Amino acid sequence: MSEQSAGSSVSPEQYVLTLSCPDKKGIVHAVSSYLFMTGCNIEDSQQFGDHDTGLFFMRVHFSAEAPVTVDKLRASFAAVGDSFQMDWQIHLAEQKMRIILMVSKFGHCLNDLLFRARIGALPVEIAAVVSNHTDFAELVASYDIPFHHIPVTRDTKAQAEAQLLELVRAENVELVVLARYMQVLSDDLCKALSGRIINIHHSFLPSFKGAKPYHQAHARGVKLIGATAHYVTADLDEGPIIEQEVERVGHGVTPEQLVAIGRDVECQALARAVKWHAEHRILLNGHRTVIFA
Repeated sequence: MSEQSAGSSVSPEQYVLTLSCPDKKGIVHAVSSYLFMTGCNIEDSQQFGDHDTGLFFMRVHFSAEAPVTVDKLRASFAAVGDSFQMDWQIHLAEQKMRIILMVSKFGHCLNDLLFRARIGALPVEIAAVVSNHTDFAELVASYDIPFHHIPVTRDTKAQAEAQLLELVRAENVELVVLARYMQVLSDDLCKALSGRIINIHHSFLPSFKGAKPYHQAHARGVKLIGATAHYVTADLDEGPIIEQEVERVGHGVTPEQLVAIGRDVECQALARAVKWHAEHRILLNGHRTVIFA
């Protein structure tokens, strides 16, 4: 008897299936029957039917042993997907998503994501950090992650974005995270990375847009401050919202204290958004999101 057969059996591979399609009878039955017939075991299943849009959304976490592979699953599930006009994907659940972080001169979200990734709190592999400044090159180097300084001016914006897209392609990156990257992206870049780029907005959208949102909030005497993580679209700060976090504040809080509180709120909201995306828990529903958290 071989050492492998004498020891404990190999754990089955874990997969995630996500789908959206026009809602009609038989979707759950078709999916569960397919998984049963291919020797898979459902570990967890979540679904949602949106009566407003008439769409059905589903996320299934399942396991399977060899000879089942992700390529075989994708090939054989295509017939089920076609029959229900599904927009679907199958991923290896334990495969870390390759991401790029982008930052300008505020490093709290960058530092938070770098640390969470290092300790395993985020299921991601940070392929690179891109910045239009050099302020955080040393911090990024301490994590042994490539740092790319791509300066941006009005005249070089198109060239800078082309460099970014080339890096995304070369590094096989699935998600770009704007960790307080303070540059407005072009419509072409937003379209090229549609559904694959997340921003953290230092405001509880849709209020207090633009510069110095916490100072605007202070001037209005707000009692709640917050941050919004959302997908980036050509409409500035109008993309589908993924997560929002708020903190209650009193009348004695200064603008500087609001900024400090806001930094923590931004980190929390962005980290959850990145985690959910990397775990394939977010499905786009027009201008909204369905999140199976």
